[in-house]
Amino acid sequence: MQHIDFELRGEFIPLDALLKATGLADNGGAAKALVAAGKVQVDGQQELRKTAKLRPGQVVAVAGARVRILPPGSGPAAEEAQAE
Repeated sequence: MQHIDFELRGEFIPLDALLKATGLADNGGAAKALVAAGKVQVDGQQELRKTAKLRPGQVVAVAGARVRILPPGSGPAAEEAQAE
């Protein structure tokens, strides 16, 4: 299973935008189709709202991949800056 950490740039990201941004969907239409087909789970529950707001701490699962939502400033770039 592929594991992806996704750092937010703001307070939240819509589910369809996350799928597109992580490459789990080729485009917005494909992302919306995945959600509508019931193939996406958020925190272990099927999610049918295409633009559900995802916030830090939530986990999205789709097609053999898991995406963990991280708060702004907590990704690899932030960790490298703290190490210096």
